[in-house]
Amino acid sequence: MISSYSQPVHVIGGGLAGSEAAWQIANCGVPVVLHEMRPLRMTDVHKTSGFAELVCSNSFRSDDADGNAVGLLHEEMRRLGSLVMRTAGAHRVPAGSALAVDRHGFSAAVGAALELHALIDIRREEIAGLPPDDWDNVIVATGPLTSPALAEAVRALTGEDALAFFDALAPIVHRDSIDMTQAWFQSRYDKSGADYINCPLTREQYGAFIEALLAGEKVDFHAWEASTPYFDGCLPIEVMAERGPETPRHGPMKPMGLTNSHKPHEKPYAVVQLRQDNKLATLFNIVGFQTKLKHGEQVRIFRTIPGLENAEFARLGGLHRNTFLNSPKLLDETLRLKPMPRLRFAGQITGCEGYVESAAVGLIAGRLAAAERLGEPLSLPPPTTAHGALLAHITGGHMETIDTGPRSFQPMNANFGLFPPLAHVPADGLDGKQLRGTPKTIARKRALCQRALADLDRWIAGGKAIAAE
Repeated sequence: MISSYSQPVHVIGGGLAGSEAAWQIANCGVPVVLHEMRPLRMTDVHKTSGFAELVCSNSFRSDDADGNAVGLLHEEMRRLGSLVMRTAGAHRVPAGSALAVDRHGFSAAVGAALELHALIDIRREEIAGLPPDDWDNVIVATGPLTSPALAEAVRALTGEDALAFFDALAPIVHRDSIDMTQAWFQSRYDKSGADYINCPLTREQYGAFIEALLAGEKVDFHAWEASTPYFDGCLPIEVMAERGPETPRHGPMKPMGLTNSHKPHEKPYAVVQLRQDNKLATLFNIVGFQTKLKHGEQVRIFRTIPGLENAEFARLGGLHRNTFLNSPKLLDETLRLKPMPRLRFAGQITGCEGYVESAAVGLIAGRLAAAERLGEPLSLPPPTTAHGALLAHITGGHMETIDTGPRSFQPMNANFGLFPPLAHVPADGLDGKQLRGTPKTIARKRALCQRALADLDRWIAGGKAIAAE
């Protein structure tokens, strides 16, 4: 494709949000310069120089577009021509009803697509400080690990202290080192196949494991990290234990919906699940076991889990500090920085949380930047869609309430709590009986998904979204 628009849009950052934004802009016929500082300058957690590298889990979470907000976001992105979702589908690995990918194949394919696009110019360089003045249309998608020079420049410009939280990595285990005479394959409630490896613990084993977590030696904090809060969606397993010894058993270690095939008549008190991490099924990550334990402690403690006594770790858990903007105060409704509107922000730095959410915000930012370059109206996705609800949280999440005053802005995953309520909540089932409890909740979620996709299709058909090829 040849474009008549010689002035490019600059995208800083080659993660999920930046990669998606660049793809959307280029497919609108607008040239893009994509700046990525790796491998010239690495971060504390990235291991490669690849685009859209998945540094934590390999899962994009639920792919259920009929009753899950994240699954709905997946489907909306597919309808909007998402590079991330297209590539995820091509590199999918078994994970029950979730969408998980071979992380290396996924990253390589995203990079290849970007490199082959005629309108995308990739430059390996760090943007140290604010972009040059003649860059009139810029997307900053540097993620939660923004380079210090750029972060400081934004902080100086806005006069705001960036909020911060900790995010932790889960360990990855070699499949052939797991003792399958104790562990078994099963998805919770047998949904969508037997895709998870399950390791059972008795009450006594669970108690000893929790004690070991609490006593295990942790990574020391720097002075400037000591007061940084965690994000509740990605708590280290030992921090869960600190909140109460039963907390992990009602979180990632819950035994519900699982039956030990080796001892079907003995109900496990707790279960540790491992999810496939690559297409070869040689690597499995320990679900929900983000951790700040020191590496030696991880090996010692995690090998007390039945089935993992001889576990060999391809990667141990880690910890890094994430930063994000006070977006409702600093960004306008189109994600532009109020003190300097030529800068638009996307991805986790805006205060969304999760792979899919980051890519989705990148998608919208890319389309808005392209529309601006093309002189088209900047029209936002309807608030009833997953994209619109997420955008509304980012740009309007710092509200004044009568009872509590200003509400603190925090990172957020896509969830139905962000959606406008239904005009009519389903009251009756197909059999005409009144819905109550769980059936009513399921019906409500289904109705929210149906409304979202219908409104998204109308938005696209009405020319409000620039078509992506």
